[in-house]
Order: sequence, then structure tokens, then C-alpha cells
Amino acid sequence: MDRLLLTLLVFAFFLLALWAMRRSWRRRARSQSAQLPPFPQTPDDPGEELLPEAKGLYVSTTTAGNWQDRIVTRGVGMRGRAVLRRYAGGVEIDRAGAPGFFIPRDSIVEVKRASAIAGKVMGTDSLIVITWRLGERELDTGFRGDDLDVYPQWIESLSEREIKGGAQ
Repeated sequence: MDRLLLTLLVFAFFLLALWAMRRSWRRRARSQSAQLPPFPQTPDDPGEELLPEAKGLYVSTTTAGNWQDRIVTRGVGMRGRAVLRRYAGGVEIDRAGAPGFFIPRDSIVEVKRASAIAGKVMGTDSLIVITWRLGERELDTGFRGDDLDVYPQWIESLSEREIKGGAQ
């Protein structure tokens, strides 16, 4: 009898913890919905692709500089398979089974390699992190490509010099 009671208590505690995590996630999403404007959608005619698409894993979007502060509003909190497409106007993040979004070229602040972002920590710099502005806030969006050899091409294509239009 004691064993059954202990088992039920542990199971009830586990269910309570799951409920609390779900409630917290939903509260965070509601709060962020009020703070952040909607994520841009891919234009109807984005133009010609400037780079071959990169397939991989969309990891997460976080507050810039704070790799643990995940943005969860409007479905961007869940990681999953994705494809990056580079157009003259920006970058499309086409997510499988989740809403995709578009990062306009003029809102991109920095593009770099990193080893960690909410949802993924690795020993090597195997993530591409795009820092960009959405309204008044800067965000970091992380992507883990299947082919790491394309990273230099993507980083160069999205570099600040090209975005600012300066020549050096």
C-alpha cells in the first residue's frame, strides 16, 4: 500500500510539473506577443535566389546577446527542420510543420558562427546566428545547417558591408 501511494504521489508531482511548464510557456508567449510585432512573412515575389538553399535545423530565436532568452511567441519557439533561402531582399526561413518567417536584409545587424543558442549547445561553431531587428528589439536566430561548408558563403553574402552598401 505504501508503495502504491508513493508511486501515485510521484506521478501526480510529475503531472503537476508538466502542467506548470505548459502554463509558463503559454504565459511567456502571451507576454512576448504584446512586446514584439508580428514576424515578417516572405514577400509574394521575393525574386531570384542568390545562394543555393541551405537545409538543416532551425534551432531558435532569442533576444540578441542572451542565448538563453528564447522567443516563443507566434510559433517560433519550437525547433525543427528548415530551409534557408537567400534573396536580394533578405532571408526566408521556411520551417517544416511550423510557420516560417522572413528576415529583411536591411534589418540584419550581424551574421556569425556560434556554438550555442537556446535549444542547442555544441562544442564547435556549427551554428549560423543572424542578429536582426524586429521593431525596437534585436533578436538572434540560430540555424544548424546539414552542410557546414556553405557557412562562409552565407556569412559573406549577409555581411554588414553588403547590407550597409559600403565598399572596403
